[in-house]
Amino acid sequence: MGYYRAGFDVVGVDIKPQPRYPFEFYQGDAMTWPLDGFDVVHASPPCQAYSILQKQNKRAYPDLIQQVRTHITCADVEYIIENVKGAPLRNPVMLCGTMFPNLRVIRHRMFEASFPLDVLEHKRHPLVFTYDKRKFHYGKLDQDTSFVQVTGGGNCTIHNARRALGIHWMNKKELNESIPPVYTEYIGKQLIQHLRHAIASTQSTK
Repeated sequence: MGYYRAGFDVVGVDIKPQPRYPFEFYQGDAMTWPLDGFDVVHASPPCQAYSILQKQNKRAYPDLIQQVRTHITCADVEYIIENVKGAPLRNPVMLCGTMFPNLRVIRHRMFEASFPLDVLEHKRHPLVFTYDKRKFHYGKLDQDTSFVQVTGGGNCTIHNARRALGIHWMNKKELNESIPPVYTEYIGKQLIQHLRHAIASTQSTK
C-alpha cells in the first residue's frame, strides 16, 4: 500500500493465498517468480529465523535472505529487502513507529536497498498500553490514544491494532506480521526520485 501511495503500480506474489491483498495478486513461489518487466522488487522473506523470540524456541526456520538477494540481483532491478533486527541484511536502514506522527506502534524493521535511503531520527520510545498489572503504568494509558502492542499475544482490540498500524483491511494474524504502509511510502517516495534521476542521467548522456 505504501508503494502504491508513493506512485507505483503494485503486483503481489506469495506462496500462500492472500484474499485480502488490495492489489493485483498471484499465488506462486517468489523465489522463482520471473521478474522481467518490473522496475523495482520489494521482498520480505520469512523473519522467524532471525527473530529473538523465535530463536528461544530452538526451532529450525528457513534462512532465505541470500537466496532472495541472488534472485533479485540477477534480474538487474532496483530492490528493497525488509526484515527484522538481526537479519543478515547489508547496510540496512531501520524504521520505527516513533519516526512517523500518525503511528501508535513500535515496530522496528530493517530495509536493505539497492539505492541510498535517508536515515530518520530514532526517537525515544513512549510507554505502551498494557493489561499487565505488574507494570507500573498499568491503568494509566488509554488504548484508543496510546501506543499499543500488535503481536501474537497482543494487548489491544483489532480496531486499535488497525489504527495503530494504519491498516484497515487485514485480520489480526496478518496485522501481527505486517509493516505500516507509511514505512514503504517513505521508501517509495525516495525511490521515485532515485529512478527519475537515473532516467534523466541516462537521457543526458545520449
